[in-house]
Amino acid sequence: MGDPVRTERRGAVLEVTLDRPPANAIDLATSRRMGEVFAEFRDSPELRVAVLRTAGERFFSAGWDLKAAADGAEVQGQYGVGGFGGLQELPDLNKPVIAAVHGMAVGGGFELALSCDLIYASEASRFGLPEINAGTLADAATIKLPKRMPYHVAMELLLTGRWMPAAEAARWGVVNEVLPGTQLLARARELAKQFAQLPPLAARYSRALFARRYKQLLHEDAGYGLALEGLSAAGLTPDATP
Repeated sequence: MGDPVRTERRGAVLEVTLDRPPANAIDLATSRRMGEVFAEFRDSPELRVAVLRTAGERFFSAGWDLKAAADGAEVQGQYGVGGFGGLQELPDLNKPVIAAVHGMAVGGGFELALSCDLIYASEASRFGLPEINAGTLADAATIKLPKRMPYHVAMELLLTGRWMPAAEAARWGVVNEVLPGTQLLARARELAKQFAQLPPLAARYSRALFARRYKQLLHEDAGYGLALEGLSAAGLTPDATP
């Protein structure tokens, strides 16, 4: 297989495409590669905005590669410099990342979208956190969702694992805008180009200050989660499905 993460520079915009059929699931090697890509984006003086998209029609991303894990691949290893998916824990990223979501964003795929600064989704997109049905935690989403949408709605998603259509996600403010699939990428590129033309220092400082306070709140909650008795670093609970 070739590189599962493709990149294309469009002026000051970096377009990142996760292309790992059939479901754009992320294993450790792919996560590390995504971290490298976004670290290079962070460190490049020429690049100001990134657009994250995925290949294929059915899945934005299925999250963690369960098939690889079932085949014996390492599960609890080094995700890379940016944590799972390259973005969740990437330090000193002071440039905006736009997610263009098309298809199903499942578990870690949903969390990957939540790691971006803006989310634009196609009408066919759906979001879900099915981890609880297998006795695991949607750990990043458990921390992030209550800060993105009403508590009771977030709790319902976490405890039922139900699907949330893109239109509902937009209604709760999780998604910025819902568009026909044929218009999604063009809209993301339009916004990216607009952001790239902003005064660079003002844009960087605005993003940095906003994100720093948000991350402080997330880390406070993450510390509580790691202290829960019986919870592994991978979010596995004692009643996880073997």
